[in-house]
Amino acid sequence: MRFQRGVLFAFLILVTQMGADWPQFRGADTTGVSADKLPTRLAESIRWTVDLPGRGLSGPIVVGNQVVLTASSGFSQDRLHVLSFDAKSGKLQWERQFWATGRTLCHEKMCNATPTSASDGKRIFSFFSSNDLICLDLKGNLLWYRGLTHDYQNASNSLGMSSSPVVVGDTLVVQVENDSESLAVGIDVETGENRWKLDRPIAANWTSPLVMTGANPADSVVVLQSSKGLQAVEPHSGKTKWTYDKGCSTIPSATVANGVVYVPSNGLTALDLRTKEGGPVEVWNSGKLGPSTPSPIAIADKVYTVGGAGVLSAADAKDGKSLWQLRLQVKLEDRTSGGQFSATPVAADGHIYLFNEEGVGLVINTAGEKGEVVSTHDFKEKILASPAISNNALYVRSDRHLWKVSN
Repeated sequence: MRFQRGVLFAFLILVTQMGADWPQFRGADTTGVSADKLPTRLAESIRWTVDLPGRGLSGPIVVGNQVVLTASSGFSQDRLHVLSFDAKSGKLQWERQFWATGRTLCHEKMCNATPTSASDGKRIFSFFSSNDLICLDLKGNLLWYRGLTHDYQNASNSLGMSSSPVVVGDTLVVQVENDSESLAVGIDVETGENRWKLDRPIAANWTSPLVMTGANPADSVVVLQSSKGLQAVEPHSGKTKWTYDKGCSTIPSATVANGVVYVPSNGLTALDLRTKEGGPVEVWNSGKLGPSTPSPIAIADKVYTVGGAGVLSAADAKDGKSLWQLRLQVKLEDRTSGGQFSATPVAADGHIYLFNEEGVGLVINTAGEKGEVVSTHDFKEKILASPAISNNALYVRSDRHLWKVSN
């Protein structure tokens, strides 16, 4: 009996120390919120830094002890890199390189490696702006490769594509939305073949799908966002479950908390899905909470957005009432940094972690009546990618480096 209790105790310790993977953009549930505990002093907590071979706005993902990200290099950004690093040491485990098969033309602010990869725990799915979709196993072996431009020749735009794929069960969902041939596909993770294809609004769109996991796996839906509204589909079949027909932003993506979707639409709109009808019911709308490029984030009973002027706004999640605003300006030795944010923030243990385009990271304590800047750190490189959280560590990337921040 004593032995059994000891084994159980050891098991419980092991479980509590195991941090969840961060398998796709904004984590497993695509909310950007983690139960981990992260350091609040960034400068004192950098554990390792590694060099990267090319540009990238794609965020890192974490699968077990692997930190995986993509990069693109070459004059035309047509060299595609998928890299895996050891989470503990930062040592490169493997790198795979491919040639792009589709258009690599992007706005100068973007690059081919803009979408964040995804993983189902067995495979890695790396998507690029050139519509190249690569499936590798965790050791970096190629399982299948699809050049979606070969299948859909007009599916591209001159500014570049940035929608990140998501995995739900055995289906990979990819949005390829643009001004010419706009679509979304559900792909069998084992074969790389389409399970379904949906025609989508003909308009440039850089948002990423939102995953809403139900109590029963069969109840899960993937929410696709566009300038025409929201379309919630069944991951395995592509069958539409519900729609919202008011126009939405085409850059920041919706988030969800406690059965309520917070969508960038006419500012920010809260849609309650906990209704008998099963469809969305508009609860409130606030024109003051419209996010700029970063997607909104909801924590507990509050929702947060970053506006175009570099201001973090907090509102009551129940009614959208404004609670406080915080200007995200940082006085450095050589300049004042603030202004532009592209990376979607992440949150852990009551703190929000933001990174501006100049490479300055800010840690915001949200526990009090007003937001408080706890610490800042200048990484001295442009940061456009959203970070990842896993095993009580924060992973941050720029075009040139990947950092691990942990206690």
